[in-house]
Amino acid sequence: MKKRPIIIDTDPGIDDALAIAIALFSEELDVKLITTVAGNVSLENVTLNTLRLLNFFGKDVPVAKGAEKPLIVEFVDASNVHGKTGMEGYDFPEPKEELLLSEHAVNAMRRVIMESEEPITLVPIATLTNIALLFAMYPEVKSNIKEIVMMGGSAARGNKGVMSEFNIATDPEAAQMVFQSGVPIVMAGLDVGLKALVMPEDSEEIKQMGKVGDMAYHLFKKYRGGSFSTGLKMYDSCAIAYLLCPELYNVEETYVGVELRGTMTTGCTVVDLRGYLKREPNAKVCMDIDGKKFREWFKESIAKCI
Repeated sequence: MKKRPIIIDTDPGIDDALAIAIALFSEELDVKLITTVAGNVSLENVTLNTLRLLNFFGKDVPVAKGAEKPLIVEFVDASNVHGKTGMEGYDFPEPKEELLLSEHAVNAMRRVIMESEEPITLVPIATLTNIALLFAMYPEVKSNIKEIVMMGGSAARGNKGVMSEFNIATDPEAAQMVFQSGVPIVMAGLDVGLKALVMPEDSEEIKQMGKVGDMAYHLFKKYRGGSFSTGLKMYDSCAIAYLLCPELYNVEETYVGVELRGTMTTGCTVVDLRGYLKREPNAKVCMDIDGKKFREWFKESIAKCI
């Protein structure tokens, strides 16, 4: 089987850690590069977390540090959800520093994309600052990008602002640049993330799935993305699930814009399902997910992380 080449742009983060694990151990995906961006916690912490995860997983994937703050707005992290370091609750090995590239994430992405024999899929599961900078500095990369499969946005309400999802609201200007880039986009946002749950009985099963399952269980105990007793939301794994099992989703092709000047709605992804804005579709939006099948897929995927 020919693997699909991807670049993961991330800010681990507890749910990021499990999404990265599933991608790294998948027989269908070839993770060419992991880039980091300030988001859930600071750039330094998310980069250290990425290097620790790679050592823990026993995987040698190059890592490049990206943007330490949004393009314009002030940076506000999500340490209230993920803990101060982003991955508290488990004793990870030392970071595998030799995997960290000296070049900036944007330059590393350009190099990997342009050198690839087949189009690369970008998988941003964090704020979109790095991707916006990539397109602004090196628009030629668009010709060798298959699509962007992202976790972020919402067709309904938000989880950072009233109408804004965290990854988009953290850098709304970057998000608008990406949605206007002309590159095919799949948006897996809160609409599916809120239903992509790991329930208490799932956590107990996962705990027995080798060292990755044990790690996941201990991180889950610290995670505030939902409740350990009523269901934890695996937002970022939704992007990986789309790559591997798109049949889990109900998808609408439509126009998505990002509100930049709303006095109460900045960072809102305006998903124009009824065509009010009279604009051509620029994204496939995941509107619903089969939650039961996602849970089974998630457990099966973690079980393969050996």
